[in-house]
Amino acid sequence: MTDTPDTAAKPSATTRRREAQFEALMQAAEARIVADGVAALKARDLAGDIGIALGGLYNIVADMDDLMLRLAQRTMGRLDAALEAGAATADEPAAQLQAIALAYYDFARQNLQLWRALFEMRLKNPDLPEWNVAAQLGLFRHMNTPMSGLMPDKSEMERTLVARTLFAAVHGIVVIGLEERLIAVPPQALAAQIRWLVRAACKDVSA
Repeated sequence: MTDTPDTAAKPSATTRRREAQFEALMQAAEARIVADGVAALKARDLAGDIGIALGGLYNIVADMDDLMLRLAQRTMGRLDAALEAGAATADEPAAQLQAIALAYYDFARQNLQLWRALFEMRLKNPDLPEWNVAAQLGLFRHMNTPMSGLMPDKSEMERTLVARTLFAAVHGIVVIGLEERLIAVPPQALAAQIRWLVRAACKDVSA
């Protein structure tokens, strides 16, 4: 018999409570990262933020590595949505890549501490779970269509290499620019320089 809305199993009270605690923990951790950076994240502080004992924290997440990875997953989900929205604003391959690069810059600028946390979190176990690796690699999917349009005669491996190199170049500009170091591109010129970089790369690979 097919379950109806009335007969389908509903989450238990315990499940709902754990889901609520997990969401509260994630929100508390994100708030602390935004305020003080990822290095300031402490288990005892977070437990106090959501009104549980320190030991209770580890009924919600396995350890601080697990917490960090789940926070990263949430941030990557938002970044993925931002890149998808950026890619949808253009049709031509080079314009799509420019839009994706600018969406990345905008996301980093608007979510600075959470974005930094993706690269600054220090894990005791360097072996990443498959779901985290898949989320990272999934961010590159937005570049697949425009790269195929620019490099139709190249192999998937060659296109992937160029896409990752282009991302690394854009990421480097964004990192240095947002740190406002001496060698950084001035903030008011950063978007224009990202466009220039992507245009130059697209012109080269499609020549």
